[in-house]
Amino acid sequence: MTDATSRDGSRSGATAQPVGGAKGPDELRQQIEQTRGELGDTVEELAGKADVKGRAKARAADLKDKAGAMTVQLRSSAAHAGHAVQDKAGRAGHTAHGKAARARDDGERHARPGRARGTVRAGLGHPRAVLAAGAVAGVVVVASLVRRRHHGPC
Repeated sequence: MTDATSRDGSRSGATAQPVGGAKGPDELRQQIEQTRGELGDTVEELAGKADVKGRAKARAADLKDKAGAMTVQLRSSAAHAGHAVQDKAGRAGHTAHGKAARARDDGERHARPGRARGTVRAGLGHPRAVLAAGAVAGVVVVASLVRRRHHGPC
């Protein structure tokens, strides 16, 4: 690469130093070392840009690390959500059981409906509890299917 020289004796380009340059051999050596250093940096930078395979490997490693971190975060979130659903389902089950028992007691006083009828009535009064119990049952089924697929039949 060549630098253009202007009328005032300075060169245009990365270094832009006067052409008349060095006042002595020591200063000339210093300028040569500085130019060699800059040239080495430039060559190193160009080599890095030309190393497509190396850059691709570095990018792949970076993406792999991010994916691993995201997997850990998602597993943690899923476990937390599962525990929350279990807690809510447990509370809903206790509530439904208590209300079913009260409904059964009320039914015995009135007209002795069957157990299923009393449970259905209790469930109709609390759709969230039924939904939570259904969600827990679904999670258990999906978890057992995933586990069986991953580990084989036990």
